[in-house]
This record gives sequence, C-alpha cells and structure tokens, in this order.
Amino acid sequence: WLLLLKIYKNKRKWRVKKMEKNKHIIAVAGTGYVGLSNSILLAQNNKVYAVDILPEKVEMINNRKSPIVDKEIQEYLETKRLDLNATLDAELAYTNAEFVVIATPTNYDVKRNYFDTSSVEAVIKLVKQLNPNAIIIIKSTIPIGYTKLIREKMEFENIIFSPEFLREGKALYDNLYPSRIVLGVPEQNEKLQEKAQVFAGLLQQGAIKENISVLYTDTTEAEAVKLFANTYLAMRVSFFNELDTYAESKGLNAKQIIEGMSLDPRIGNHYNNPSFGYGGYCLPKDTKQMLANFEDVPNDLIKAIVNANQTRKAFVTDQILKKAGYPQKKDVVIGIYRLIMKANSDNFRESAVQGVMENLLNRGVEVVIYEPTLASDKFDGVPVIQDYSEFCEKCDCIIANRMDEKIEQIKEKIYTRDIYGAN
Repeated sequence: WLLLLKIYKNKRKWRVKKMEKNKHIIAVAGTGYVGLSNSILLAQNNKVYAVDILPEKVEMINNRKSPIVDKEIQEYLETKRLDLNATLDAELAYTNAEFVVIATPTNYDVKRNYFDTSSVEAVIKLVKQLNPNAIIIIKSTIPIGYTKLIREKMEFENIIFSPEFLREGKALYDNLYPSRIVLGVPEQNEKLQEKAQVFAGLLQQGAIKENISVLYTDTTEAEAVKLFANTYLAMRVSFFNELDTYAESKGLNAKQIIEGMSLDPRIGNHYNNPSFGYGGYCLPKDTKQMLANFEDVPNDLIKAIVNANQTRKAFVTDQILKKAGYPQKKDVVIGIYRLIMKANSDNFRESAVQGVMENLLNRGVEVVIYEPTLASDKFDGVPVIQDYSEFCEKCDCIIANRMDEKIEQIKEKIYTRDIYGAN
C-alpha cells in the first residue's frame, strides 16, 4: 500500500508539472472591465500577470476582491483556482510573456478628433524593448487603420487587434458566453496567423459557451467591426429615444408603441428602453471616432447619431424644468438621483444624466446629487447630499435615468423616461 501510494503521488506530481509546462504565460495591461475579465478568463488555464498602475487595484485583485462591480468577476476571484497575479511591475510581467494583451483606456480627445492611444503605444514600446518575441493583442478600442500605422511607426510586426464586445457589469459573463471572437491579423503574415489561432483557442478554452464563431479578418476590418457595431447600437438607442421624444411631445404612450414594435422579430426586444441618452465607456467616444473616420467620406446618418444624443438631452432638460414649474418658479432645486449609467454599475463616466445636469447648470438652475457610492460632498462642483430623506425634501423635482424600488414611493417628484421602471 505504501508503494502504491508513492507511485500515485509521483504520477500526480508529474501531471501537475506537465500541466504547468503546457500553460501559456500571458500579461494583460490594464484591469478595467476588458482587462480584468480577460485576465480571469485566461487565468483558468494559463499563467496570467495583470498589470496596473494603481496599487489599491493590484492589492484588491491579489486579495481576490474585484475593484469593479461585476458579479461573475467577483464570483470567479473568490471561488475559482486562477493562476492570476496582479502586479505594478510591468517589466516582470512582459519579459517572459508569450502574449501581451493591451486593455488600457483610450479616451476620445475632442481637440484632436482622435482616440488618445498614448497608453497603448507606451505598452508596445516597453514590450518591444523587453521581449521582442512576444505577440501583442490590442483589445483597447482604436481608430480604423491604427494597427497598420502603429506596426510601421514602431517597426514592430507582432501586433494583432481583437475587439471586445462587453457590457458594463457583465464583462466576464460576456467573455464566458461570447457572441463571437474577432481577430484582426495581417493577411500575409503566416506566423501571426498561427499565433492568432492559438490565442483564439485560449479564449475558447476559458469560455463556457461551445461552438463559438471565430472570424479572422485583416486588422483594419477588425477595427471597423468594433466601431460600426457600437455606432449601430448608439443609433438604436437614439431611435427609441427620439420615438419617446415624439410620444412625450404628442401625449402618446411610448411604452405601448415600443412594445408593439418590438414584437416584430426583425426589430426585437433589446436596446429599446428610453433614456436620457446613450453613455458609458464606449458609445459616446466610439461614435465620435466613427464620425472622425468619416471626415472625407459622404455621410448623413453617422453625423446624425452623434448629434441626436445632444438633441435628446436638450429636450429632456426642457421637460424637467417644465415639471419643476420653471420659469414661473425661479428658485427650483433639481435633484439627480444616481450618476451611475445603469443598475449594478459603478460607472459615472459619460453617463447621460451628467449631460442633462450640465444643461441645467448652464440655465442657472440649482442642482444637488444623491449618489451613495460617492465619498465626496461635491461632484464637479455640484453638492452631494448623502442623506436620502434630506435630498428628497430639498428637491422640487428629482430626475432618474433608471428607476428602482427606493424612489417608487416618491413618484410624484420623479422625472424619468424609463418605461420598464423598477421591474
């Protein structure tokens, strides 16, 4: 029995060593929705280093706590065996990596009409210096044509583009059950074609969904897939918002119209709940970049999609003031109930309600905010009231992009266009 036990233990050690040997070493730059969800997905079967510049985020991830609101990310950090190490040491992470995934933010620079790709370029430069054999997969959203340009500019050919199609708060879920995997690879580069197939296999290996559609395109076409997809979604949001603007202006029931339309299977029941406008990490910046890419191409629709968002916010602002009794009542106080984009999110960036808030301030109206996730007593100079009862008492009208059970009791003060409500 002792001999059999010894043989069993030796075999088990051999299997573990074999598994370790077969693991790929992957570095992921950035631990936002894209970076962290990909890190966790890949760390189920590979050795992953998640690189960030914020010590508090690195510490949280290493303590298996999610720094962002995402149910599946928190669940996997707590319960799954992941070979995942978050680190501030980019040199350590990149030096031995076979793949380096870039998931750093690329905010839209309104002065240049272009994404700020400086963080992407900083990672490429460092990887080229430390580990020129590594294959870089850009997952940050970039302008159409960027990958070809940066490969030439950096004189570094090992760059692939793979767009992400993730929702805030559901990022890991969308990686576990992806609608598709798209990889943009230079068509004539056999080495990168092979490496792209390997990486696609690693994404499929970590997913729960089987038979995932994988599309290989040239790099520029892959970039276009991402921007056109998000611009289409923004167009859909804008369409239902303008439908709602018409319904509210004419005294019609927007919910009945939308539900009747959505029963048509060609239209479907998604992205159809009216809001104060599209917002979040992707749609505002991606539509602007899309329009910039159309600079020398005839277009009407792309321009209209960008403009429609501002038109909607201006209309909503007028309706809020009307409900509050302005301008007959000059000293109205408008309350902002939650700055977050949607339920179960912690994202304020480019939330549509901020555009409405800016419009109200430009009209000289007093505005206060209720946002329990904020520690500060001010947000962009606007007072934040942490006491909910005090907030409700102070406001003549409270605006909510999305309803929840907490404010159902004060419906008479609420202005929203959320047709589905707290349900």
